[in-house]
Amino acid sequence: MTSAPAIGFEYAPSRLLAKACAALTLLALSAVGLSGLPWPGRVGLACALALAALLEWRTLRRTSIRAAGWAADGSWMLRDASSTDLPATLLSARVLGGCLWLRLQPAAGRPLNLLLAPDNSDADLRRRLRMRLAAAPPAS
Repeated sequence: MTSAPAIGFEYAPSRLLAKACAALTLLALSAVGLSGLPWPGRVGLACALALAALLEWRTLRRTSIRAAGWAADGSWMLRDASSTDLPATLLSARVLGGCLWLRLQPAAGRPLNLLLAPDNSDADLRRRLRMRLAAAPPAS
């Protein structure tokens, strides 16, 4: 069997994920508003929810990763905003509908989540990644 070709792609945060987070925040705020808590509790909980949503939105939008690549030998490489290549390890991959969620661990730093959705990647890239992930041996 011949080796699989390398797969490389540019990465930008998904706007669909930000919209889904905003919708869920609105639902949570509605639930707090309709709850039986006294009004000071509702206001405090609503403020906490809004703050948590704002912090998460900022985290989602501030990714320093600009590109990623999966070499033929199975190694991952991430390119950050300063064009530095960082080796990485694939921790997990999940298919969620038409999206692909990759969790990568760079050699230095905390794990990164990359969501490849219809708004930030093309269907062919996601299909090739899913096929190669299905054929790859499980990570140990």
